[in-house]
Amino acid sequence: MTKIPMIASVTEVDLLPAPIEPSWILAGEPVARNATLSRSADGLASTLVWDCTAGSFRWIYEIDETIYFLEGSATISDGVSPPKSFGPGDVLFLPRGAVCHWHVERYVKKVAFCRRTVPFLLSVAIRGYGRIRRMISGAGGGFTVGAA
Repeated sequence: MTKIPMIASVTEVDLLPAPIEPSWILAGEPVARNATLSRSADGLASTLVWDCTAGSFRWIYEIDETIYFLEGSATISDGVSPPKSFGPGDVLFLPRGAVCHWHVERYVKKVAFCRRTVPFLLSVAIRGYGRIRRMISGAGGGFTVGAA
């Protein structure tokens, strides 16, 4: 069995311009930047560091994104739940298809764990393949609730 090395990274990296779609900007002149920290072999998952200066904008999520806020703060509204402010240490999950309004008062920096979704039937097939492979290899690989 080939051993695959883990990939370590830091969040203090050089960020490159990542302009917000101009039609999404609602107020101010927010400037966004990002850097990719990692990408899965199949290209479906990636980890980014992203920051943004003051402004308000809409963001349309074409992927699932889990956010871990590092610095600053942003108030985010999805049109369903009341607006909520997020800051260092907070975690937020935004599913594909969500449309959110961001208000960055001064500055915000986050780590974004992004995952492209695959069609439902393909995901069922992938999970089934994984189960069969684990059964054949004898690897448990699952979680046991309540285990010590």
